[in-house]
Amino acid sequence: MAELLHGEGGPAVVDLLLRAEHSRRLLLLRILDDTTDLGPAWELLSEAQRLAPSVVDTLFRYPQTGMWLATALRRLRGAGHLDEPPLWVVLSHISALAAAAALRAELDFAIEVPVWQGFAPLPTLGSAELPVSERWSMATVRSESGHAVVEASGTTVALPLPRDSPAPGWHPVRRLAVGPSERRLEVTLEDVDPFRTYPQPTGPHPLSDEAAGQWREVLKQAWEVLSREQPGSAEAMRRGVFSLTPTPATERFRPRSVTAGDAFGGIEASEPDDAVQLAVTLVHEFQHTKLGGLLHLTPLVSDSTDRSPELWYAPWRDDPRPLAGLLQGIYAFVGITDFWRTHRTAHAGRTAMAHFEFALWREHVMTAMDQVHRHPHLTPLGAALLDTLRNRCAGWLKEPVPEEQLALAGLCVADHAARWRAHHLRPSPSGVAETVRAWLSGASGPPPELATTPEVVPDRSARWLDSLAMLVRHRLDSQDGGPASPEAPEKADAEVTGALPADAFLAAGDATAACDAYVAQLSTDRPPAGAWAGLGQALRISGHAPRAAHLLGRHPERARAVHDALARAAHSAPDPIRLATWLGSPPTSR
Repeated sequence: MAELLHGEGGPAVVDLLLRAEHSRRLLLLRILDDTTDLGPAWELLSEAQRLAPSVVDTLFRYPQTGMWLATALRRLRGAGHLDEPPLWVVLSHISALAAAAALRAELDFAIEVPVWQGFAPLPTLGSAELPVSERWSMATVRSESGHAVVEASGTTVALPLPRDSPAPGWHPVRRLAVGPSERRLEVTLEDVDPFRTYPQPTGPHPLSDEAAGQWREVLKQAWEVLSREQPGSAEAMRRGVFSLTPTPATERFRPRSVTAGDAFGGIEASEPDDAVQLAVTLVHEFQHTKLGGLLHLTPLVSDSTDRSPELWYAPWRDDPRPLAGLLQGIYAFVGITDFWRTHRTAHAGRTAMAHFEFALWREHVMTAMDQVHRHPHLTPLGAALLDTLRNRCAGWLKEPVPEEQLALAGLCVADHAARWRAHHLRPSPSGVAETVRAWLSGASGPPPELATTPEVVPDRSARWLDSLAMLVRHRLDSQDGGPASPEAPEKADAEVTGALPADAFLAAGDATAACDAYVAQLSTDRPPAGAWAGLGQALRISGHAPRAAHLLGRHPERARAVHDALARAAHSAPDPIRLATWLGSPPTSR
């Protein structure tokens, strides 16, 4: 337990979590059997368990099996989405599991299994492709004396021996083994199991041989990085990561990855920019995996938070998060911070980005932890975990970082927090109304009512709040020998979704041009909320209008709310810098 509280956890800890997960899944299977009739599938699975118990144990250790169990029980409770497969398809997946177990146990049998959009998946083995027109249907799996086939609509697909060999109509599950024998990582490159994607299942989508080869190579390189720089984490991953689900590439520096508490050991990840990015993703998601396993044993947050959830600032998200969600992020990004801390000194080249990432994430993580340190809704274990992680991060804050990367990280930390405030915090409506009256009457400063604690109101339009950090990453990567960034800053924003033209000037270090561009954007009919935060940072760096810079750095939501209210009341908006300077003046009493 002490290792997990520290954000770590070796093979023995992972083995403990795996045993708990196995027991939990067997309990869920019993609940499912008590809830619905599993019919012939239950009988075939029981026979496989009797003859080859290790086969069934392996099948139920597989991440996708855990995801299926949770999905089936959720659907039986009536929870689901319109675009999810029919309930009968989800429940029939037990037949596919039973067929896979029986094939591995070398039983003779025949059973019907579901067909997902032309594919009949057999978990841990592969998927048969069938020419069926229906989106959802059934096929028959038969096995006799070691010869197995999948039949539907007059088509028969013969399953080869060994099962991991390709054959006409058969897409075997690909297994990747990377690293030397004593430190080898073995995972399934999962592209056919419907429950490989989280939180909703999707039909099989077999990779091309070329794409699978690319994933094998980048995983090999990522594993070399982890084995060399994070040997303890790598050894734990060898015991606790079983499948990697590939998804299409996303925008540069913005990978997408997902894990689910019900799918211990499974990671869904977009095609990475490079091996280092995949290594970071594996660290990130394995942290979630370990914490998810711990949460299946004991809570970190009391149940009372479900009835009236408080929402908090999570520096890695665009949206406000509840306490439990914030803890998940803290745990994951402690791991990421530790990765960059090690990586920045692991080799001589390409260190600018690593120094920046370490400085950025240690500040972000500490900011998140300071908000909820000793929160009354933390359980004793939750409080101990946060205390331990916070003490660890406090030590990292003392470690030196080169001046340029430290300044850029500080800029991005402040900018992200201010953008989040501009979007999600709402000053008191009465305070805003009183402030508008004070401005229009020529008062020397805003009323005290504007400074009352704002309310957290999630803004669904908040997207890409990390745009400035993304622009900085493009700049630093070019310094480290990566692709060159556009010479003209005003063209750089085209590389980053959500970036404002002014953000590109700010990231390039031209604070004066950034000020002008932010003011121009704030003078439009629909000014972007993030421009208030950016203007504050640009003013701070340029040294112009320090009172406005201070106000916008700490309380951009006040400027946004009053500016919008004045535009409605007076049918014209005031100069943004003049308004922010006035709002930053000492409050006046009526």
